[in-house]
Amino acid sequence: MNAEASGVDGGTATPGGGAEGGRRAQLKHTGLRPGWTTGACATAATTAAYTALLTGDFPDPVTITLPKGLTPAFALAVEELAAGRETATAGVVKDAGDDPDVTHGALVRSTVRRLPPGAGVVFRAGPGVGTVTLPGLPLEVGEAAVNPVPRRLMREHVERVAAEHGAAGDVEITLSVDHGEEIARSTWNGRLGILGGLSILGTTGVVVPYSCSAWIDSIRRGVDVARAAGLTHVAGCTGSTSERTVVTEYGLPEIALLDMGDFAGAVLKYVRRHPVDRLTICGGFAKLSKLAAGHLDLHSARSQVDKPFLADLARRGGADDGLASRIATANTGLEALRLCEAAGVPLGDLVAARARDEALSVLRGAPVAVDVICIDRAGAVVGRG
Repeated sequence: MNAEASGVDGGTATPGGGAEGGRRAQLKHTGLRPGWTTGACATAATTAAYTALLTGDFPDPVTITLPKGLTPAFALAVEELAAGRETATAGVVKDAGDDPDVTHGALVRSTVRRLPPGAGVVFRAGPGVGTVTLPGLPLEVGEAAVNPVPRRLMREHVERVAAEHGAAGDVEITLSVDHGEEIARSTWNGRLGILGGLSILGTTGVVVPYSCSAWIDSIRRGVDVARAAGLTHVAGCTGSTSERTVVTEYGLPEIALLDMGDFAGAVLKYVRRHPVDRLTICGGFAKLSKLAAGHLDLHSARSQVDKPFLADLARRGGADDGLASRIATANTGLEALRLCEAAGVPLGDLVAARARDEALSVLRGAPVAVDVICIDRAGAVVGRG
């Protein structure tokens, strides 16, 4: 999963310069370079294309205003004005900054065509931009996968350009992303019912490196799509192995599988507000031991396997002091598990049960039944709760 791909992205601004420097001065310094969302790139490309349609000239760089007032300038990679000015196309290369985003470097194009007065602004999906095919997303089925905030931004910029040049502002905007359908295979889009390419995303226009906001947003959209499809049982899984385990155990369809990764808290908090009848949490024993110990972010940089905690659980399951001491000093969670298996102590079940209790505490009485499955690296079930 990547940042924008699952739902997040960036753009290409001119290096250095006042607008870019101003944006960075306003962002909290982290030592990492922020980037631009695909929505920001599409807005810049649309603004340049519509300006060229009305004037014959492409502004390069083109400056836009983002929701929080930032005014970045974007260099154009594509400028195409059709004979007779029937259409104009501009393209911007997405720069995701230092975020690990598979859409980094993608060329986002916008082709603008005049429409009859009163037609408003119409969005179309060109090559590499997906189309919504399932309910539950903030767009109607059949619509181009251009999210609400980027749509609003593009409408606002079309209105500004139209006002500057005395035009009506009635246009068709066709967005495309070079190789977008191929890139989308690395995203959640297919599972969410977005077919044919990427989504045009972004709420602020800025990609904050490693913020994981896109991944969390994709988890939420996954719950929305499952609920809209009438599913009553979903599964938060830490990876592909746990997904296969859940499918084998319950026969769940793909849209019921939430790629939870390390974000157990994101799943639980969203399901608390948008309940389903049943939630299964499935993942590696070590990761879920972190949930059992009260951690909602399971990433190794933000939580660690607590071996003394495992030793205490093992004692409650019948481990003697010698075994508990070996567990407390084990190199890994898996080693602790194997020590208990050899001694007949059900540490896997104890961790799963405690993880379930933690999940229920986060759900705060929401009408959701929870079960937890712990697996080893081969996908074998080593604990249930």
